[in-house]
Amino acid sequence: MTETAGGVPTVFPTVLYDDAQAAIRTLTEGLGFTEEAVYRGEDGTVLHAELSRGNGRVMLGSRGRAGVFAEAMAGSGPAGVYVVVDEVDEHHARAVAHGVEILMPPTDQDYGSRDYMARDAEGNVWSFGTYAPGSGG
Repeated sequence: MTETAGGVPTVFPTVLYDDAQAAIRTLTEGLGFTEEAVYRGEDGTVLHAELSRGNGRVMLGSRGRAGVFAEAMAGSGPAGVYVVVDEVDEHHARAVAHGVEILMPPTDQDYGSRDYMARDAEGNVWSFGTYAPGSGG
């Protein structure tokens, strides 16, 4: 059994937002993600969006919609997502320049990584660092 589809990641964090459009702006402009797809309802609600960074993607959408997933996530709290970046200090500077709330500045960790931590406007915690799980290093 294969766990990857041609090198495509097989795990995708999924986050719901009260203001998904604002979240897309923060993630793309402030945190360096690339907008890959955004599907909107007739009223402009973000039904589904995919943003990429490196070879990973995060999926997001608007909270309060109907459906099994939306109902299951209705009472969910904030999520935490870790993203591997090469240039932590430069990435941090970009986030600061875009007004992203910083919870921890770039810090060298005992396990060899350099990380920083930020929080988006709806309480989700985004960590960025050089530690790459599964890379063997």
